[in-house]
Amino acid sequence: MKKFNFYILFFLLFSSCVSEHRSPNFIFIYTDDQRFDTVSSLGNNEIYTPNLDKLASQGTAFSHTYNMGAWHGAICVASRAMIITGKSVWKAKDEIENLSNSDYYSINRTWPKLLSNNGYMTYMSGKWHVNAPIEKIFDIVKNVKPGMPDDNRAKLYENISRWKEESGKLIDFENYMPIGYARPKNERDQSWNSYDSIFGGFWEGGKHWSEVLADDAINFLEESKNHNAPHFMYLSFNAPHDPRQAPKKFLDLYPIEEISLPKNYATQHPYYKEIGNVPGLRDEALAPYPRSKFAVKKHIQEYYAAISHLDEQIGRIIKYMEMEEMLDNTYIIFTSDHGLSVGQHGLIGKQSLYDHSIRVPMIISGPGIKKNRVVSHDIYLQDVMPTTLDLAGIPIPSNVDFKSLKPVLFEEENEKLYDGIYGTFGCCSSANYTDFQRMIRKDDFKLMLFPVNKRIELFNLKEDPNEINDLSTLPEYDHLVKSLFNDLVEIQKGVNDTLDLKKIFGI
Repeated sequence: MKKFNFYILFFLLFSSCVSEHRSPNFIFIYTDDQRFDTVSSLGNNEIYTPNLDKLASQGTAFSHTYNMGAWHGAICVASRAMIITGKSVWKAKDEIENLSNSDYYSINRTWPKLLSNNGYMTYMSGKWHVNAPIEKIFDIVKNVKPGMPDDNRAKLYENISRWKEESGKLIDFENYMPIGYARPKNERDQSWNSYDSIFGGFWEGGKHWSEVLADDAINFLEESKNHNAPHFMYLSFNAPHDPRQAPKKFLDLYPIEEISLPKNYATQHPYYKEIGNVPGLRDEALAPYPRSKFAVKKHIQEYYAAISHLDEQIGRIIKYMEMEEMLDNTYIIFTSDHGLSVGQHGLIGKQSLYDHSIRVPMIISGPGIKKNRVVSHDIYLQDVMPTTLDLAGIPIPSNVDFKSLKPVLFEEENEKLYDGIYGTFGCCSSANYTDFQRMIRKDDFKLMLFPVNKRIELFNLKEDPNEINDLSTLPEYDHLVKSLFNDLVEIQKGVNDTLDLKKIFGI
């Protein structure tokens, strides 16, 4: 009997040891256009996000998570290229060219392949928007979506050309735009609404794309129970990207009269052309010029509704995992590819380096991670790539430019990971300009450079988080401007940014 008890005890101890050392699963939830301040528990008392709130309470949130920017107006392309390759923005641009040619070595250096080559089953559903052979990168692919649903873009560009020829005056811009753009013209404008499926968009196919993605995720989780391999799920929601559509019940959560205007609301950015945000930029064409208070509130209403609907779908996935007791060995990572201005600084889109456009939410939960904790470290959202490798016990390749967050998640590391956060926006929409914006954030200050009009702006983000009060012209900040400028130039070298800022600005 004693011998039998010994074997039972040995088996239990062995099983416990195996369980403790089994490879963790990863659920990566990636949204589109979701700004850092769109989670209720993280500081927005107007938005309804109960499931993201719960996720934040069960894990660690990073309050200062940044996207590096992009080499053209489709910011999400660069963001997704960086996260898949682990390379900084300009290096990722080159690496994607290799991936588009199905280069074997580049494919095997991607985030999913590094996991797959180490025993993981990799799964993807949703928005891809990377010029790379997805079927060669993931083991299982389901319902790949484009950058955004079909809309009136072709007609939009035709109408913009006609507007430029006939008028070119911002005051009548909305009169030339197709349905879905330069709206609402006024409070009586009912030409388009976010919950009417007649407009297609995210309703294309009969079911909202966010709901389709949640269904896909749950189906895969169900099937994964038949496999012994750990899994990595890449769930990429198109929401809350425009057209910002959601069922009416979510729109009803946000009466227009209860929506607050942004503190940095403006009818128009004072030098929108010089920063590459011309009316012909599709994102900026979504609302009329000038940006009326009502139009901005309407876009915020639809933005919040899309996020609340998205939140419900995330809740469905997590609830299933709870019911199936899958959470004990699963890390859930939630973030977005970039932010969105939605009326801040007179802008509507994400083609800027203000915090509303480059700063995103980040929540990580899972075994051993401290709960209900907010970390203020300045990080990049692409740090999730090496973080998952580190958590899985997989060596991080030397060519990965981003850093693992594991020390911060488990060891309460107080050392900052980066000596300055870099940002860029370059766009080829104009033959005369290839680079519109550069930025560095360091020690609660942000220096922004606009090469086209040689303008410099400096913000104290701790005292002025809405980036309203430019300090760059004040004599007492001369030294700081020069210091941050030189720091930015040094970072440029490390990320292969060839724009000669010293020559442009004479500093």
